[in-house]
Amino acid sequence: MKKYNSLHKIRNIGIVAHIDAGKTTTTERILYYTGKVHKVGEVHEGAAVMDWMEQEKERGITITSAATTCDWKGHRINIIDTPGHVDFTAEVERTLRVLDGAVVIFCGVGGVEPQSETVWRQADHYHIPRLTFVNKLDRVGADFYEVIEAMEKRFKLVSLPLQIPIGKEENFRGVVDLVKMKALIWKGHDLEAKIVEEEIPFYLKEKAYHWHNYLMEKIAENNEECLEKFLNEEALGIERMKEEIRSMTMTHKVVPVLCGSSLKNKGVRLLLDAIIDYLPSPLDILPAQGVNPLNEQKEERESSLEGPFSSLAFKVVTDPYVGRLTYFRVYSGKIKAGSFVYNSTKNQKERIARILEMHANYRTERKEIFAGEIGAAIGPKNIDTGDSLCEEKSPIIFEAIKFVEPVISVAIEPKTKLDENKLSICLSKLAQEDPTFKIRQDPETGQTIISGMGQLHLEVVLHRIQREFKVGVNIGEPRVAYREAIREKVQARGQYIRQSGGRGQYGDVYLEIEPKKNQEENFVDKTRGAPIPKEFIPAIKKGIKEAMSIGILAGYPLIDVKVSLLDGSYHPVDSSEFAFRTAASIAFKKGVRQASPYLLEPVMKIEVTTPETFIGEVMGDITSRRGRVYDMDTKEKICYIDAYIPLAELFNYATRLRSLTQGRGIPNVEFSHYEEVPAGIAEGIVGKEGKNA
Repeated sequence: MKKYNSLHKIRNIGIVAHIDAGKTTTTERILYYTGKVHKVGEVHEGAAVMDWMEQEKERGITITSAATTCDWKGHRINIIDTPGHVDFTAEVERTLRVLDGAVVIFCGVGGVEPQSETVWRQADHYHIPRLTFVNKLDRVGADFYEVIEAMEKRFKLVSLPLQIPIGKEENFRGVVDLVKMKALIWKGHDLEAKIVEEEIPFYLKEKAYHWHNYLMEKIAENNEECLEKFLNEEALGIERMKEEIRSMTMTHKVVPVLCGSSLKNKGVRLLLDAIIDYLPSPLDILPAQGVNPLNEQKEERESSLEGPFSSLAFKVVTDPYVGRLTYFRVYSGKIKAGSFVYNSTKNQKERIARILEMHANYRTERKEIFAGEIGAAIGPKNIDTGDSLCEEKSPIIFEAIKFVEPVISVAIEPKTKLDENKLSICLSKLAQEDPTFKIRQDPETGQTIISGMGQLHLEVVLHRIQREFKVGVNIGEPRVAYREAIREKVQARGQYIRQSGGRGQYGDVYLEIEPKKNQEENFVDKTRGAPIPKEFIPAIKKGIKEAMSIGILAGYPLIDVKVSLLDGSYHPVDSSEFAFRTAASIAFKKGVRQASPYLLEPVMKIEVTTPETFIGEVMGDITSRRGRVYDMDTKEKICYIDAYIPLAELFNYATRLRSLTQGRGIPNVEFSHYEEVPAGIAEGIVGKEGKNA
């Protein structure tokens, strides 16, 4: 493949959407039209190149984000195809962290679905310019204009249609290009269908001119020179229009909208043109922000081939053939195979033995990777997701990637004694790959507890353990990841004083413990006059952190708690880090018991799609599960119910919903927030799992 040193010719984009909106199908067509593959793999046949894992082929869904690189009209496009299921939202999070632009795909029938909202919020968080593609317009019930209306309503955005469809549902045959003001008609239905430029059909002219004038108004609002020409009814020119649309897209003033049907090979080549025309190159984005670890000063890294090497590791995977693979995005400079990099996050040097350019699970050897590119490294043993890599003489630490905490847990154990060591190794590897997959030992039962984002997430992990790592396991019942919190502000003293024949132990702390507000720090040192030497403060913080990880009601972690160190005392000989850590833990536990502790449970946001015939049964079932319906809509005899339901009430919900709706009800579940457990239920949980200290 041609090597690109010209940064303005590179596009780093993600394909994101709700599950089943057509992300992978669109990516497969992109790979075909750019010459990356010579045969299109279909998702429903389990043959998609980008869905390479066995479970992805079997389930027909994307589980892990897959990277690839292709060429289109003299530009290099680095693409990451992401999962749509909410259980794998961490894949989307870390992908968006390192990309410059995104294509958000909406189903022409389903419109703005729950996971569409989640990925949109994630893209907002990273300020990523995006364009949208309304897919599946050949399907019964598809409505391009209704999807635009839903986007504007849900996301409060200014949509900018660049195309409108010609024909509806099975008669969808082309689009009106609102920039050129020409009809583009597909002649044929196969991959080689030609796009023929024609005059706009007479019955669409009024609508086309309406949307073209809307487009020109937005361009005029963006630029005074364009406004003058618009008012004088002067032609602007296609290239100038594209420049202004690109400018508005990158400054988040508008979101361009395109349309098509990826499965029927319609609109994908025009989407590729739009990616080149309207999404940013590495030169168009703001410099990467970070902190110099030597002086704690903020620094920037411009996208430049000449600057010092800097990059962010955004994904780690275990490859059965090459071992540990670290995916990274280069922000500045370049890195050569065989060279050393400095992991500024961990203050370690690592050797990059080989560098690969990835195409799903296929790989091409590269001698070096440049600024603006995405690659994978073989060799590093201690680089984790979110670590910053750079030159040792020009260190920088970029902002780490933040992930949502897991909400569901199961106990896991090896089937045989021989599998015990293998299980420990494979769980460790899986946790390195997936930041939302957590492992811990229950201190009382000794059980290994694994936690994830949902039942599907844990199912996939368990299948990988059995298939990839060949480890037999038994699992327990799913457990809810409850949390504990407090209502009141209290003060408490903790002392750890031990005298023996030799050196004793002395630690004395006085803490104030209170509910934490949003942006407050978890720990504040309010001591005056140094009653405790500064070297013991980290030990006090550690003791509090350890105590917070095991609550006093039922052993669940405490959240939203602020602790202030008010006072204390020390002994010049007997005081130690251990003594102060223990004293802090004693004081914290004592204070929490007096602060009216209570139990919190994860509450899930659920959207149920069901034929309206079954609405009574579905609503009754939601109510019986302590659910609260907050929105309901009916469209063409299909009812969409939005509700909040505690996770504890949702196990096996999908099976029950299928039973109630004769297999036609579809649930979509994602984590929403934590909420106090009702008193009667909390008593049962505390009685069953209480570990009163």
